Amino acid sequence: MKRIAMFLGATAIVLMAVACNESADTHDADVKAIKNIEIQWNQDYAAKDADKITAHYATDAVLMVPGMPAISGKDAIRASMQQMVADPALSLTFQATKVDVAKSGDLAYTQGSYSITVTDAATKKVTSGHGSYVTVYRKLADGTWRAVSDIATSDAPPAAPAAAKGAKGKRHAEAKKHASVKKHHGR
Repeated sequence: MKRIAMFLGATAIVLMAVACNESADTHDADVKAIKNIEIQWNQDYAAKDADKITAHYATDAVLMVPGMPAISGKDAIRASMQQMVADPALSLTFQATKVDVAKSGDLAYTQGSYSITVTDAATKKVTSGHGSYVTVYRKLADGTWRAVSDIATSDAPPAAPAAAKGAKGKRHAEAKKHASVKKHHGR
């Protein structure tokens, strides 16, 4: 009986050691997988494929971009992406400067910068912008990673307040222009 107890104890220690090492062994592979996802995501934006772009999001994902309310859920994100890729001037690229995976191996994030070109809905002129982003990923049961929170901030300074009472109309037009540019912003 003592021999069985020692065997079971030793087996438990070995199994725990293997389990601990397994999560450390997957860290580098998970980081590489997420980098590859973002490379593919850039290619999907270049191809203007709303379905492939949306496929990177979890069902319960939230997309937050400047000048718009948060977009919640994969279906709402897909609708937004379909509108965005319909713009012939659309160009969106992004590059992570940091990728990290939690020790648990089920959450990760990237942070980096993006550049975007879109057609301003109000002026019909092509305009460009750039900024920073953070994307949080969750590993699904099948081992794939999906974005659950995708947040972008613009590097453009906020519009300056109007100095005179008569500038209200100009300020309103500038605010509409800014919101229209941000409406097309997907990252």
